[in-house]
Amino acid sequence: MQSDYYIEVECLQKNPGKQVICGDVFMSEKIKEEGRTLLVLSDGLGSGVKANVLGTLTASMVLNYMRVNKDIRKAAEVIMQTLPICSKRKASYSTFTIVDIECDGETRIIRYDNPECLILRGLDLFQPKCEELSIEGANNLGKTLYSYRFKAEKEDRIVFCSDGVTNSGMGSKRFPFGWGIENLNEFVRGMIRRQPYLSAKQLGRAVVDRAAANYGDVPKDDTSCAVVYLREPRDLLLCTGPPYSKSKDAQLARQVSEFQGKKIACGGTTAGILSREFGEELKIDLTITDPELPPVSYLKGVDLLTEGILTLGKVQRLLKDYNQNTVLRQGPADQIVKLLLESDRIEIINGTKINVAHQDPNLPVELEIRRTVVKNIAALLEEKFLKEVDLSYI
Repeated sequence: MQSDYYIEVECLQKNPGKQVICGDVFMSEKIKEEGRTLLVLSDGLGSGVKANVLGTLTASMVLNYMRVNKDIRKAAEVIMQTLPICSKRKASYSTFTIVDIECDGETRIIRYDNPECLILRGLDLFQPKCEELSIEGANNLGKTLYSYRFKAEKEDRIVFCSDGVTNSGMGSKRFPFGWGIENLNEFVRGMIRRQPYLSAKQLGRAVVDRAAANYGDVPKDDTSCAVVYLREPRDLLLCTGPPYSKSKDAQLARQVSEFQGKKIACGGTTAGILSREFGEELKIDLTITDPELPPVSYLKGVDLLTEGILTLGKVQRLLKDYNQNTVLRQGPADQIVKLLLESDRIEIINGTKINVAHQDPNLPVELEIRRTVVKNIAALLEEKFLKEVDLSYI
């Protein structure tokens, strides 16, 4: 079942002081066969490496359990009963927020000791019924899980964070008790009021930047803000390589021409086929924007036209190494990555005609068979960036 919205997910983070590792851990996964999106934000006890290890342990346990069991409450209880207790602080080693979204919008949220979630329906704060669940076990007496269940709709946003956000500025004249959930709510709604289609990444970035500003731009705690935005999907088509049979050239050109969304073509032979079938002139830009790669070309009806295997190989590397601090430049591969990350549903058409040049064992290792590179790109887009990818061959 394909919903009429796309679930955009981003988590932005800042570390305290000179810490190089964040003690908050965010993990996400889309279970394609079930149409489920699983998200976990875990705040490990303390800061730095120790907190990161504890947060990673918690988040990993949650995802592993929920892959095989849809009962979000049971998952949270199992985690609480499994996590050890700090002998000094008499507290669990990690707090967490779990979000489970089904393809039909059915959404369940469980949180333990993390700040409240903000659920926004447009500009309005939506407050579903909250169920308080007491946890069994001698080590968990008096501890409570908070559970929410509701049907998400297009243009809904879910904002959840670690206490580094709500406690930011604590002890200052302006926020002696911390920024707080009410100020966070007003800030988020103000951002959306000014920019109704603000992306999840932009909103998350704005929140952590504001939280850091509350501390004088030097956070005193791990600061994380995750945002889920259900919105109109953005579609992109990437085609690379000529069809196995020349008789399929017209079919490839028709698929590209009729596609509603952004279009990328990679490879000189592919560009030649589209130019011939479209009846349009192919223009080559001689400006070098990346010394590793040939320049881009231009063809009416295609948003971006690049060289093939070398460029795709770099796209794969850029996606693999990408993080929230990555700066993309103007090279052909960087431009492809920008378009891929700005899109939600990505259709990839991979031509299956073998290019003999890519089989030469004397060529560099980077010249892998196109099919392998494209598969790796598709896997990264699905698993790391939670994109919806449809890979087909022609």
